[in-house]
This record gives sequence, structure tokens and C-alpha cells, in this order.
Amino acid sequence: MAKAVALFSEGLDSTLAILTILKQGIEVNALKFQTPFDCDMSQIPPYPPFLKGGKGGITNFRHSLCLSNKEMKVAQKFGFDIEICHLTDKFIEIVKNPRFGYGRNMNPCIDCRILMLKEAKVFMNTIGADFIVTGEVLGQRPMSQRRDVFNLIDREAGVTGYVLRPLSAKLLKITIPEAEGIVDREILYGFSGRSRKSQIDMAKALGLTDYPAPAGGCLLTEPNYAYRLKDLLVYNAAPDMRDINLLRIGRHFRFSPFCKIIVGRDKAENEAISFLPVNDDCLLKVEGYGSPITLVKGEITDEAISVAASICARYSDAKNLSSVNVSVYKNGKTFKMQISPADESLLNSYRIELYRT
Repeated sequence: MAKAVALFSEGLDSTLAILTILKQGIEVNALKFQTPFDCDMSQIPPYPPFLKGGKGGITNFRHSLCLSNKEMKVAQKFGFDIEICHLTDKFIEIVKNPRFGYGRNMNPCIDCRILMLKEAKVFMNTIGADFIVTGEVLGQRPMSQRRDVFNLIDREAGVTGYVLRPLSAKLLKITIPEAEGIVDREILYGFSGRSRKSQIDMAKALGLTDYPAPAGGCLLTEPNYAYRLKDLLVYNAAPDMRDINLLRIGRHFRFSPFCKIIVGRDKAENEAISFLPVNDDCLLKVEGYGSPITLVKGEITDEAISVAASICARYSDAKNLSSVNVSVYKNGKTFKMQISPADESLLNSYRIELYRT
């Protein structure tokens, strides 16, 4: 039986591409990539799942990823495996210096596709698959889904002729699996442009009902996140995963080149921050009032703690008081300090935000 590797993002287009190939009696191994910029922290369990299965199961290629219920249900319903590929280290490098530039904000979309196809090629050769499938649609995204860019990406990834884009195949050059008769080109599609109407109609016909609304799906396209990431890379050229994951949550303030203050915005973020301190980090909270959990990390001075306490008080329910008692937790010890809530000028002098959150 012929075999394909499919890039799977859980989105509508990638799922439809997989179903199109499955209809032709071809075995599909879906490859789900994990980067630090597209996985919801709330879905990551303390200990990663190591699940194995047959058709419709989950296996591990490199590292684990917490798959959503939707992904698992789709795989089980239509009968394909989902493999996992962790791209963290390689992906951070292209984010810092993308050869082909950025798309929206800090999204290195062309370099990203090249990297994914290179990894898909490795996996294709590992499992003895015949070709690679993607859900890309000609003209859907202005930077990375143009005919010339498809050719560039395939060439740079070393997979020219082996990447089949079933949803737009009839508008593109014939690929090797089509030329060899592995895939019937006549029952592929010729979709183009940004409209999803044809894909939505196709999904209904195939019984695919549970899929996310169209979206960018990448934190690097979000202005505030991209702004925070730029700030991080200015002061830390080699951030660890904790630094990167912290960018997702809270209000961010830079006290100094080596010290940041992060303030929770709601209960979920407070709980997340409470589990994140390590080594000499410091946590602050206003006792007796609704209060954010505030994290101070890096080179922490008495002045940094004072500023953090003032910011913590400002975002607490005690913000209208002239003086607030803030509890400070550091190195297993607790002390309290009395402080006035920060005013807007102080917040603005340290804030790492394009837009207020």
C-alpha cells in the first residue's frame, strides 16, 4: 500500500487534505509539529503523555505533545495516526534570524515551512513513505502560499516534486506521486484564494463537523506577544523554555536588562505563575484583597521588589488605598512591605506592551 506523510495542524485545510488522500486508499501518517509558539500552556500536563496506538492512535516521533480532543477524535473517526515532532530548538533559531524574513509581526512563515518540510522528509524516509501532503491553498496567505513561494519552499527543503497539495493540486504542476499513478489527479481539487466556502462545503460532504474556526494559530503573529519576544531576545539571546512560556501569560514589565516583573491577570494565570518560580525568583501578593500573583525573576534588588510590590498593589482590589501591605515570598521566607500603588507613569516606564492588557 502507498504511504504518505501529512503535515497536520488540526485546522480544516490540513484535515481535508488528509481525508482526500485517505479516500484514494493511501495510508496516511499525520505529522504534528510542536513549537513554543503554537501550543496552549493550559493543555500541557505536568507529565507528557506517551500513548501508542494502531490506526487512529497516537505515537511519538521525538517528543510528546498534548493533543486536543478534536485531534484525537478526528484521527480515530477517519483512521490515521498522528506522529509528534518537537521543533523547539531549531524553530527558535529561525525566529531569531529568518533567512527569508518575517511575515506578520515575528512570524518567519517561509523559513517555518521549509523547516517543517525538511523534518517531514526525514520522517518520510524513516517510515518508507512515498510523498508528503500539506493542506496549503494557493493564494490563501499572501507571503507563504503563492505559486513561486511553493516552489522556493520545496526546493530549499529538498522535496521538489514530492509535496502534494491536494486542495489546490489542479492549479499546480503535476507531482511525482501523480505522475507515477500513486495518486489520481482527477479527484483532487483546484481551490484558491482566501474564501473557505469550498472547504466548508467539502467538510460537510465528508462528515467532518468538529474543526476550529480559521485563524493564524501562531503566537508570533500577535502584536503584543511579538513585542514581548523581541524584548526578551534583546536581553537574552538564548532564552530557555521557561522564559518563552512566560511570554504567554500576565502583564510584563522590565525593571532592568536582567530583571522582569510579571503580573497575573486572572485566576488561571495566577495559578500558572504560582508554579513557575525557581531558584531566587520572588512572588508577591496583596493579602486580604483580590490580588494578582506577581513574579519577579532575574537579578532581584530591593528596588526591584519595591517596584514589583507597587505594581502588584496597583492591580489588586486595594489599588485605591494610599498604602497597601504586600506579602513577599523569596527563598522560602516571607516578609511584608508597605507600599503605595503604582501610578500610570510608573507603569508606563516599565511596561513591555504595545497595547495595554
